[in-house]
Amino acid sequence: MLINLTELFTRDGKEKVYTQELEMKTFQAPGGVYDLVEAEPVRLHVVNTGKRTLVLDGTVSLSLIIPCSRCLEPVKVPFSLDLECVFDMNQTDEDRARALDEQPYLQGYNLDVDQLVQSELMLNLPMKVLCDEDCKGICNRCGVNLNHEICDCDRSSPDLRMSVIQDIFKQYKEV
Repeated sequence: MLINLTELFTRDGKEKVYTQELEMKTFQAPGGVYDLVEAEPVRLHVVNTGKRTLVLDGTVSLSLIIPCSRCLEPVKVPFSLDLECVFDMNQTDEDRARALDEQPYLQGYNLDVDQLVQSELMLNLPMKVLCDEDCKGICNRCGVNLNHEICDCDRSSPDLRMSVIQDIFKQYKEV
């Protein structure tokens, strides 16, 4: 959803509150595509502080379905994000790129709310999502979820440092 910010430039000190529904249904992250299952409307408060500078603050609450890092079961992960930005409208897109302050959610005088939320989500994604602290994961041999069933796979892994000695024992093994 795009918000046109030009109406705030009529006078210094002008402010406006926007309440927008998120249009995005999924979130593209480096780890995959996650479904958005719950989202409250985004509430934004934008103030013209003068000299063509806008200050934005807002809040958004939403939930994503992210697979567990161990067993791959879907986990509902809630997010409550505080949004804070300062837009210097005197800068061009090239100036922002040189200052490494790229704002892909601001195009001219239009603010893309979905892109702003996606940028904040990217910064707030957890490193690891677990369905339970005691999640046992999946068997690396047969793929069964060890939280629900027990498999008969041999989980002992031989120590590679001992492989030379094991080869010697195999040579002199009595039949």
